[in-house]
Amino acid sequence: MHRNTNLYHFLLDKAQRLTDEWYDSLDKSDPTGVYASKDPNVIKGLKQQNFDFHKHLCEVFIKDKQAFMEHFDKWILEVARDEEHLNTPIHFIIREFLRVRDQYFNFINEYVELNKESVTQGEIDLWNDVIIKAFDTAILRFTEEMQAYSNSRLQAQQEMINELSSPVIALNNHTAILPLVGDIETTRARLILENTLKECSEKGIVHLFIDLSGVILIDTMVAHQLFQLIDALSLIGVKTTLSGIRPEIAQTAVQLGLSFEKITTTSTLAQAISLNNKTLLV
Repeated sequence: MHRNTNLYHFLLDKAQRLTDEWYDSLDKSDPTGVYASKDPNVIKGLKQQNFDFHKHLCEVFIKDKQAFMEHFDKWILEVARDEEHLNTPIHFIIREFLRVRDQYFNFINEYVELNKESVTQGEIDLWNDVIIKAFDTAILRFTEEMQAYSNSRLQAQQEMINELSSPVIALNNHTAILPLVGDIETTRARLILENTLKECSEKGIVHLFIDLSGVILIDTMVAHQLFQLIDALSLIGVKTTLSGIRPEIAQTAVQLGLSFEKITTTSTLAQAISLNNKTLLV
């Protein structure tokens, strides 16, 4: 049995010393990341996180595995989502986990020296094995959570970028412009369709100018989705004018058998707006 209340209290009493010695021996020359910070608030927070780590890890010697991990996991989740740690290369973080693990080996040896007569080699081996497994689990959970959280944030940021990259800019007389710029792949085309329909409906748009002059090339799937957008807009009562269609895009549409007969097209956005203004004056 690895549980030992005396060892738990021995390590818990050393928690502050563990933190102080760890930070004092920390290589602060890292080119980037939380360990290189000179911000007093960041340093204070880092030391507190380290101190809390010790309070949790010591419990491995008094709790069963499930109870220990449920409590310890809260610390892992909090620190793995911490902005300072997210901006720190993962190999620096793993390096510090391993350095702290060595601290525990040293303190277990210190405890053994103080209790030579009552501690067996079997207990020492078991305690060291428990520490190794606890740190292995912590490192694995930490990297998994950091990766998952980073991916989640990246996806949210990408969705925001995609939404901002297809803005429906309202003009007057219930008209609006949708200027498209850059490469349009299948995922972005789908988001453009969804966002445009939503924005036009919410803003009461009846005439939308879609300018493609900033789009160099689109594939056949995206061209098809663009025409789906125009059809969908028509169904909700929005007239569409296309401007700035490049020859490559026109060729792709023709190859697909897509017809421009029911769509007003102009060479530039300025011409499209001018033509619309003239129509309103008639």
